[in-house]
Amino acid sequence: MILHVNSPAGEYPVTIENGALNRAEKLIPTEGKTLIVTDDGVPKEYAEKIAKNRQFSLTIRLPHGEKTKNADSLKLILTRMVESSFTRKDRVVAVGGGVMGDLAGFAASVYMRGIDFYNVPTTFLSMVDSSIGGKTAIDFCGVKNVVGAFWQPKGVIISTETLKSLPARELSAGIAESIKEAVCFDKELFDLIDDKENFDLNAEKIIEKSLKIKKRVVEEDPTEKGLRAVLNFGHTIGHAIESAEGGRLLHGECVAVGMIPFSSPAVRKKLIPLLKKYDLPTETDVKSEKIAELIAHDKKCGAGGTVKAVFSDEIGSFYFKNVTLNDVISLYEERI
Repeated sequence: MILHVNSPAGEYPVTIENGALNRAEKLIPTEGKTLIVTDDGVPKEYAEKIAKNRQFSLTIRLPHGEKTKNADSLKLILTRMVESSFTRKDRVVAVGGGVMGDLAGFAASVYMRGIDFYNVPTTFLSMVDSSIGGKTAIDFCGVKNVVGAFWQPKGVIISTETLKSLPARELSAGIAESIKEAVCFDKELFDLIDDKENFDLNAEKIIEKSLKIKKRVVEEDPTEKGLRAVLNFGHTIGHAIESAEGGRLLHGECVAVGMIPFSSPAVRKKLIPLLKKYDLPTETDVKSEKIAELIAHDKKCGAGGTVKAVFSDEIGSFYFKNVTLNDVISLYEERI
């Protein structure tokens, strides 16, 4: 299946296909130079398939995890590109999860004021969420995604067989992002995810439905001026938890916890059992004071400490409400 996403930079294809990596040389141009950015949690064969039959390819393999998404890693990537005389006609390819996509995409956005970027997500989370929409970033001064840019990919290749190599915990963390989209937009998707016994059978359909939601949102609001803020459901508190935990919890696990305070009792009644079904956390022991401190530095926090928060009062719907930082902390403290 191919989805076509419209962006301010033009249309780009999202290929969703079992075995798509085997066609990498047809999906990503082979002429010129290609920098492949991956991590040591990704099987080497994935990058090797992309490097095959290229005029010139260079692979950078970084440590796995959120802590890699920093200025030092960015400097390393840019240094290798300068040393190898990359030009504006060349490209960067991310192979891995959201960390690799964010980091490699941001490097592509700033090198020579922008070169082509291709995203090959290999985790469920990056497939259904971060692979499209053009958000790229690194963490800086202990704050998640505080330095970044919108830089649209030239193409996204989702090779679904890569999910087989994914640890169960990372798979569940990715499913949290699909649950987020289901809670806000699609009861049918929620029920599909709830049918865990048939998850393997339904996985590709869940990915497609999740991406169609994301596609609709980012096409209507490419730079997060309105509707796109709905994708922050669970992230206001989730990002703060992620920073406070220092990598102990995965991104999707933090989003799982972060959805609960902004859900009505009716939504919680269905949401919490679903999260537990996939072994996702529903609470954390991070102190309120730390949450408040981190949200105050988050890009979602506006003047005077106000936050445009996303709430859900029933499965398949959402609404925005401007709340104060104190309101957010009260919701966090009152969570079930």
